[in-house]
Amino acid sequence: MSHFWSGRRVLVTGGAGFLGRRVVARLTDHGADAIVPRSADHDLTRPGVAEELLAEHAPSHIVHLAARVGGIGYNQAEPAPLYLSNLLMGTHVIEAARHAPSVEKTVLLGTVCSYPKFTPVPFNEDSFWDGYPEETNAPYGIAKKAQLVHAQVNAEQYGQRFSYLIPTNLYGPGDKFHPSVSHVIPALIAKCVDAVEAGHESIDVWGTGTASREYLYVDDAAAAIVLAAELHEGTQPLNLGTNHEVTIRETVETIARLVGFDGELRWDPTKPDGQPRRRVDATRAEQQLGWHASMPFDDGLRATIDWYLANREDATRPPTP
Repeated sequence: MSHFWSGRRVLVTGGAGFLGRRVVARLTDHGADAIVPRSADHDLTRPGVAEELLAEHAPSHIVHLAARVGGIGYNQAEPAPLYLSNLLMGTHVIEAARHAPSVEKTVLLGTVCSYPKFTPVPFNEDSFWDGYPEETNAPYGIAKKAQLVHAQVNAEQYGQRFSYLIPTNLYGPGDKFHPSVSHVIPALIAKCVDAVEAGHESIDVWGTGTASREYLYVDDAAAAIVLAAELHEGTQPLNLGTNHEVTIRETVETIARLVGFDGELRWDPTKPDGQPRRRVDATRAEQQLGWHASMPFDDGLRATIDWYLANREDATRPPTP
C-alpha cells in the first residue's frame, strides 16, 4: 500500500454516489482525509460554489465524480439537463481547481459515451475525436468531452495538472436500480428478479440484443481512479476496461440464469440498442498506472444481485430531483 495519501486531503465530488463511495473508502484506507460535499448543500452547477468548497477545505487533490447520469431512456427524456448540468459542473470544478493554491491535481471522469458511434473496436484513445457520439448518448457524452478540452488547454496555458479517465459501463453493489435512471445491468437484474417473484413466464427487453457492452466492476474503477490521482502524468485520456465484450443478449441470459428466471425473453426491436459495440483498449492505463481489472463478470454480477436482494429499498429509491 502506498504511503502517498497519508495525511492528504481529497475533495471527492459525487463521493456519496455509487462509484464515489468506493473511491472514498479506498482513499480512506490509504490514509487520506476524504471530503464529500453533498449536492443538496453545494450545487456545483452554480458559479462560485466550487471556489467556496476549495477555500473551505484546501484539498491537495480533487476527484470530480459528480454527474447527472442515466440509461438510454433517461438520456432520451432529459437530454438538455444532462448536457447542461454536466457541462457546468465540470467547468466550475476545473476552473476553481486552477485558481486554488492547495490543489496539486484534479481527476476527471469521462464516459465511453463520448466515443464516436462507429469506432473501431477495441476503442483506442486516438479515436476519441473521429466522429459524433451515438445519438441517444450524445448530449451527455459531449458535455463530458468538453471537460477534457478545458483541462488540456488549462494544462497548456497554466500548467494545471489533471488526469482524465474513460471507464466502460460500470456495475456492482450500490448501483442505481430505480427505473428512471438505471443502466442496463441493474435494470435487467430488477426485471428478472421481479419476474421470478411474480411467477411471470416472460420479460420484455429493449432492442435486438445484438449490441455489445464492456462492463467494469465498480471496485476496479475505484482502484484506477486512486492510482491515477497519485501516479498519472500527462494530458491524454486513459481508457478503463476489462477487454471482455458481452452482447446485451448474453448479459440478459447470464442475469436470468443467476437469479433463476427460465422464462421467455421477448425482444422489442422498436426500442433503441444504443451504441452498436463497446470495448476499449486499456493498454495505456495498464502501462502508465500498472492497473488492470480483476473482477470476473459472473462473480461481479452475483455480488450485485446479492446486494440488490439485501438492499431493495435503498436500491430502488427514486433519484433526488
